[in-house]
Amino acid sequence: MPAPIRLRELIRTIRTARTQAEEREMIQKECAAIRSSFREEDNTYRCRNVAKLLYMHMLGYPAHFGQLECLKLIASQKFTDKRIGYLGAMLLLDERQDVHLLMTNCIKNDLNHSTQYVQGLALCTLGCMGSSEMCRDLAGEVEKLLKTSNSYLRKKAALCAVHVIRKVPELMEMFLPATKNLLNEKNHGVLHTSVVLLTEMCERSPDMLAHFRKLVPQLVRILKNLIMSGYSPEHDVSGISDPFLQVRILRLLRILGRNDDDSSEAMNDILAQVATNTETSKNVGNAILYETVLTIMDIKSESGLRVLAINILGRFLLNNDKNIRYVALTSLLKTVQTDHNAVQRHRSTIVDCLKDLDVSIKRYAPSKRWHIDTIMRVLTTAGSYVRDDAVPNLIQLITNSVEMHAYTVQRLYKAILGDYSQQPLVQVAAWCIGEYGDLLVSGQCEEEEPIQVTEDEVLDILESVLISNMSTSVTRGYALTAIMKLSTRFTCTVNRIKKVVSIYGSSIDVELQQRAVEYNALFKKYDHMRSALLERMPVMEKVTTNGPTEIVQTNGETEPAPLETKPPPSGPQPTSQANDLLDLLGGNDITPVIPTAPTSKPASAGGELLDLLGDINLTGTPAAAPAPSSVPQISQPSFLLDGLSSGPLFNDIATGIPSITAYSKNGLKIEFTFERSNTNPSVTVITIQASNSTELDMTDFVFQAAVPKTFQLQLLSPSSSIVPAFNTGTITQVIKVLNPQKQQLRMRIKLTYNHKGSAMQDLAEVNNFPPQSWQ
Repeated sequence: MPAPIRLRELIRTIRTARTQAEEREMIQKECAAIRSSFREEDNTYRCRNVAKLLYMHMLGYPAHFGQLECLKLIASQKFTDKRIGYLGAMLLLDERQDVHLLMTNCIKNDLNHSTQYVQGLALCTLGCMGSSEMCRDLAGEVEKLLKTSNSYLRKKAALCAVHVIRKVPELMEMFLPATKNLLNEKNHGVLHTSVVLLTEMCERSPDMLAHFRKLVPQLVRILKNLIMSGYSPEHDVSGISDPFLQVRILRLLRILGRNDDDSSEAMNDILAQVATNTETSKNVGNAILYETVLTIMDIKSESGLRVLAINILGRFLLNNDKNIRYVALTSLLKTVQTDHNAVQRHRSTIVDCLKDLDVSIKRYAPSKRWHIDTIMRVLTTAGSYVRDDAVPNLIQLITNSVEMHAYTVQRLYKAILGDYSQQPLVQVAAWCIGEYGDLLVSGQCEEEEPIQVTEDEVLDILESVLISNMSTSVTRGYALTAIMKLSTRFTCTVNRIKKVVSIYGSSIDVELQQRAVEYNALFKKYDHMRSALLERMPVMEKVTTNGPTEIVQTNGETEPAPLETKPPPSGPQPTSQANDLLDLLGGNDITPVIPTAPTSKPASAGGELLDLLGDINLTGTPAAAPAPSSVPQISQPSFLLDGLSSGPLFNDIATGIPSITAYSKNGLKIEFTFERSNTNPSVTVITIQASNSTELDMTDFVFQAAVPKTFQLQLLSPSSSIVPAFNTGTITQVIKVLNPQKQQLRMRIKLTYNHKGSAMQDLAEVNNFPPQSWQ
């Protein structure tokens, strides 16, 4: 066989690939050549082939077939072979692989090799991926090397011992005799790894902690020599001698001095010297000072020393680097309870941080519960004088704090009992009650004593908000939407909810009337979709705004577009998981609709509440319930906003259009039925119904579609992701198609689901649409 290409040449070739498909083709071709070489037991170029395989593994391509070749290289007598073999073992093997049994003997032999560099390779590999069994078998060899006079091997053996202790803690005592003389070493590398080993042992064993406390004077002496020593080019970083070793020693002192008066007393002076003599103009010095502050705060230090530490944090607050200021705020937060007066001196500087443009600095909250409680207190105190974005910001915070939902809805329910004067607070409370009403009535709350509330009592509160003369139109909209969402969370009061919604269908408030009419339509004509439409909101994210444009998602694309509606651009489509759909209709004139996670919701007519159908999730997963319009919004094409006008959502003009069977295979049947939008005759509404005639359910069902670019298509969320067996139920999903040119519709569909333990996927073309569906 010809000699394989070198690694450098392979890298150069791969970097010339213009597309991922071209790169994948190159990789597959080279992997085939490497496999052939492995099968022929080519010892000459095995090292080169494994090196190329490791590079491809780093790019993310499978390289598991090279595991045994790594073992062959490890068994070789050449150092270059061993180096690549051990590197391959660290990258391709882990402790779940059976080849570890084959490696143990090789590593043991190399730990006793006559060349220190071979011994170092074996130590690095064992310390990186050694299993518990390997650590037990080879711990004696590691302990022997830990006592050697060779500093190159001692530092590697110390790090390997750390891995052994983590894997098999009971072997810790084996290394105790060898650690006695580690801190007497002059070599900085050995000192550094020795401190790491001592730290690991002290953290894992109280007995070891008590034993090593007698080493505090020795550690103090080493640290003092570091800060008082002159310039050392080998260890100097920005004018500071070996900051990495200093940081490690400070961390070990923090562990040794915690809850121990004698040890804390012994290290007070050196901590004061570090705090006063370290240069602060570079981040290297700030890192050492930060570790010093943490150590001072964690041990039983003197009061004057603690004040010095807090003053250091105060200087950090004045730093222009936002990361340093954030670290200072976080550290002050931990100490404010114990050293309140010292922190109080820096109050003005802390308050100035609230003006910072960086929200991570401006937030300054120790926990999500504290954050929620504080904003609720602000809403209770400030009433209607808070900023307009306070309501959506709190709603977004609550949505993201899943563990706090029960606590928050209970607090908000108590807060508005009999008092509806604070409108922002009432709006947040109504939204949360609508979203998490089931948690409220369940009486489960770990944060505080739960309250017992019935479904009727919750509805009484929301109805009181609706009729209160203190409630604004926006607040009433929140309350009506919350009542509607409770129809899927409550079980005993659905009829009462229907009656309330029906009453407001004749409200003089146009916004409330529109909502009520749409909600009534859901109860009557689209009741099968109600549970999916009113499911809980997903995690909210703020939309990115850039001047007069916003990020708009249309038909699976993301593009900057003006706020007014405009047709989709004709530019190239981004690469996505639906590339197979794009190629099936022929040419490049295809607009895909694929599951994408919209980051916000379209605006309603009145700008006060999100439109119910405009709020449907476009991801192929259950859609979210309506949310207040004050949550950041984005525009959508005009045909997506059909439901904004008053009156029924769809008319019955198209009821005469015959249904079609779009797909029937392997027991799965997809039927299309058709309706026409009331407000835009160019919009055809297709309802798909998926049924399953087999004996087992089809799970994780996902329907995707692609149409030519002359159309616009919106795929709404399905009613479920499970197609029941024996035709006992169906999944329904709605597709909206805008066909302004009245052309014959063509569609490619992609179906994915799990059935009988296997992942199924199929593509199909639908061309038998009845003419009435586009005329």
